[in-house]
Amino acid sequence: MKKVLVLCTGNSCRSIIAEALINSFLEGVEAKSSGVKASGKVNPNAKRVLEENGIWSDTYHSKTIEKVLQEDFDLVITVCDNAKESCPTFPKKTPVIHVGFEDPDAKEYSEFVKTYNEIKQQLLPIIKETI
Repeated sequence: MKKVLVLCTGNSCRSIIAEALINSFLEGVEAKSSGVKASGKVNPNAKRVLEENGIWSDTYHSKTIEKVLQEDFDLVITVCDNAKESCPTFPKKTPVIHVGFEDPDAKEYSEFVKTYNEIKQQLLPIIKETI
């Protein structure tokens, strides 16, 4: 089983959506997510888009990078520019790639649907090629 970490700033929208998509659609890959400055909550619209697509799990929650820093990951993906700039160094020289997505936070629900679709269409194929 390959382990992937999805990292963004607040760990409330994009990284949670990416974590759920990876866990639901990429066989042999386990994803976790965290934030460099985690908000401590999942955005209700992020949860809604995952529920409507049948891939929400109550295990998804906002967590800080410190909670996962000592875990061994095969790949780290930053999904926002801030996380890219402040991504920590991982103990084992884990490859880090950046695939940025616009933050839907504080926008209409339709922006969360757009983000969900973009992550599914753009990020999942990259992960398949990379690990």
